[in-house]
Amino acid sequence: MTSNSGMIRDVAMSRDWRTVRIESSETIKDVIAKLDASTWQITLAVASDDKLIGTITDGDVRRGLLAGRRVSDVVTKIVHRSPLVVNADMREHDVHQLMRLNQVSQIPIIDNDGRVNGLYLLRDFIAPDPVSSKMVIMAGGKGMRLRPYTENCPKPMVTVKNKPMLEHIIVRARDYGCTQFLISVHYLGHMIEDYFKDGKKLGVNIEYIHEEAPLGTAGALSLAAGQLSEAFLVTNGDVLTDVNYYELMQFHQRNQAVGTMAVREYEFQQPYLVVETSGMEIVGFQEKPITSCYINAGIYVLDPLALSFISKGEAMDMPELFVKMYSLKHRTIAYPMHEAWVDVGRAEDLDNVRAESG
Repeated sequence: MTSNSGMIRDVAMSRDWRTVRIESSETIKDVIAKLDASTWQITLAVASDDKLIGTITDGDVRRGLLAGRRVSDVVTKIVHRSPLVVNADMREHDVHQLMRLNQVSQIPIIDNDGRVNGLYLLRDFIAPDPVSSKMVIMAGGKGMRLRPYTENCPKPMVTVKNKPMLEHIIVRARDYGCTQFLISVHYLGHMIEDYFKDGKKLGVNIEYIHEEAPLGTAGALSLAAGQLSEAFLVTNGDVLTDVNYYELMQFHQRNQAVGTMAVREYEFQQPYLVVETSGMEIVGFQEKPITSCYINAGIYVLDPLALSFISKGEAMDMPELFVKMYSLKHRTIAYPMHEAWVDVGRAEDLDNVRAESG
């Protein structure tokens, strides 16, 4: 082990693991809140005496949501009860090797009685790989629903916190290591090109796809097929989010998908008493039940194979592309998001975002 061995142990032992402490009576929603507040992508389910019950990682939450769990369910529905753990006496070199061999990014440290007293993170030993893929940003739409803000301004250039939304998207992706961008432009596209140019001022490289006519959220990809030889990210130009692009790309690759769509759980309450019937018989009632579903978050990962299903210059939206791929037996999967996310598609959405951001 290198000379920072003692430092790694000190960090792991002194790290305030209680910030990600979860009791069995808490809910998946509580887990999500702690995951969002932390950068560790794990919570520790413990008994009242701090004995470890199990772990809940970011991946456990996403798998649980995909399996039909609700955010109101208790954490015991998704807790991993046999996690990999280590004793405080284990050498850091051995801990590192154990994490690498088992492909885990976090390991709790427990004492001889099973009580938690620390937490190792893989990043203590080595920095995570950056996102090396390109990102395509769809910025050609007219933003009709965002009028009057878009009468003389392309939607992605509308400002939040004194910066265009598009700049927030680029900087967020850049912070995950993504440095190569393709921006699809059409409506008032010259304003986007004049502002960002080649991207040098943001420390990235930007090239542009020019739509002669609106091609939808997928059609413009056909104009860049020769520039996309590996799996790549795609995002709408009006989506502001804290999504982890690195984890999204890893999820796509681990599951060997051709297309991955980030989805967001959306809940809405029926405004009326719902009558349950069997034929003409009334068999029960539900008082203003809450309905839950997944909605498209406007963020994707695609393999180059996906481009073969878009004819050059053909207008196509992303849901249509996913339906086409699925119908041809190619794997298309959902990536359930719990991170902060907002689609700034309407004037009221923009007003709300600006009010919340001060």
